[in-house]
Amino acid sequence: MERDENTPLIPHQRPQRGNGRLYLAAFSAVLGNLSFGYALVFPSPVIPQLQRGDDPHLKMDTQQVSWFGSIFNLGAVAGGLGAMLLNDRLGRKASIMLSALPACAGYLVMGAAQAVWMLYLGRFLTGVSSGMTAASIPVYVSEISNPKVRGALGSCPQLMGVFGSLALYALGLVLPWRWLAVAGEVPVLVMLVLLCFMPDSPRFLITQGRREGACRALEWLRGPEYSGELVRIEHSVKTQSGMGWAELRQSFYYKPILIAASMRFLQQMTGITPILVYLEPIFHQTQITLEPRYDAALVGAVRLLSVITAAGLMDKVGRKPLLYTSGFLMFLSMLTMTMYTRTPPTHHSNSTGSSSLLQWGGNPMQASPTFNPITLIPLITTMVIIFGYAMGWGPITWLLMSEVLPLGARGIASGLCVVVSWLTSFVLTKVFMHVVEALGLFAPFLFFSVVCVVNIIFTGVCVPETKGRSLEEIENYFRTGRSFTITDSVSITS
Repeated sequence: MERDENTPLIPHQRPQRGNGRLYLAAFSAVLGNLSFGYALVFPSPVIPQLQRGDDPHLKMDTQQVSWFGSIFNLGAVAGGLGAMLLNDRLGRKASIMLSALPACAGYLVMGAAQAVWMLYLGRFLTGVSSGMTAASIPVYVSEISNPKVRGALGSCPQLMGVFGSLALYALGLVLPWRWLAVAGEVPVLVMLVLLCFMPDSPRFLITQGRREGACRALEWLRGPEYSGELVRIEHSVKTQSGMGWAELRQSFYYKPILIAASMRFLQQMTGITPILVYLEPIFHQTQITLEPRYDAALVGAVRLLSVITAAGLMDKVGRKPLLYTSGFLMFLSMLTMTMYTRTPPTHHSNSTGSSSLLQWGGNPMQASPTFNPITLIPLITTMVIIFGYAMGWGPITWLLMSEVLPLGARGIASGLCVVVSWLTSFVLTKVFMHVVEALGLFAPFLFFSVVCVVNIIFTGVCVPETKGRSLEEIENYFRTGRSFTITDSVSITS
């Protein structure tokens, strides 16, 4: 039979699309991402409330605001480092469940905060939880899924993260900031209860020598016809060992790790985290003649819609076309935002210069300015930025990380990718406000537009298309260094 790029590398039975139990297990895990998305953008509605509040102990200057926004990322680095050990020792499910502890503690500390340091501590703890989930949930969801639905389910962590951010923006319209912290406890506790009844990853169980447990997990996830998949997983585990420093010299290990880590680095270099964290202050700074908090909620809704769209297209059009589209949309919108904030309309010409970030909270007693349609440009361009990111470089970066990393290195390497991602995010979020005050809002957006061009080039040169491939096929692709049209006969029988 003539082989082409769509010919499976390893012969296998046509997998079922999955049953309700598979979707329930994935949903239970990705509730952790809902909390992650909620915690990530927590400062957006909270900073204006604190700046307008009466408590002098909670008012923050520019330096304190920048720490409040960025210290979350340092917590995520610590969580990612912890997940490097926990993923391979305790398992993916246990790591996700343990992330509930710092999340609950962090939200409680912020809800009861009487001083700025308590806000810092709460943000750090929720960051630790988010770093753990960011390293564990994509791997868990990928390993319990089958190729036919792995793209859709692999986009669920990003989808739930977006939904969590939207929930925060929406609740910020009606709740005081302390109650926003209390509401953050809900998805964490629901996740913890549901995961008690879910199976662990079959691949992790096989690596631990727990074949019976893996059989039960696969039967629960797939139904009675799971034996073929079990044999393929066992073959994959037998052909590799744990990763050591010596193995890093092999292209089978370092190439996928470099691709995954580079994607997480470039994902953050688009500036998505500081844009989301400071969304309401950015809208205050550009003086949109609509209420900034409603603008933030609207952007959150657009972000959710775009991730749902990407989830439906992931397994149909493939990963790389969505990455190209995502990078191009972000480039155009970042460039538009750069030009708008560099040469703004005369009636708000001072809004993008060196005005103090302490004024970002706005004055609720000030009369609303006369509506000017041109002030909708930053709102529309921000919506396009979020739409483009959430269609490709948001969910696909998470998905590809869980797909391309070799099984022997998956736990450690996924933690490494999270550390790279959140260190980059910390630096950008910490520096963002100071750059805006020193140079104006146009400077970071100009930088982000250049990064988007780099991302497009990186996609074309380095990223493989994994649509429709099993995890074993993807591993063998990197092991052999060939295309997916390998004609090698790989024995998968025991």
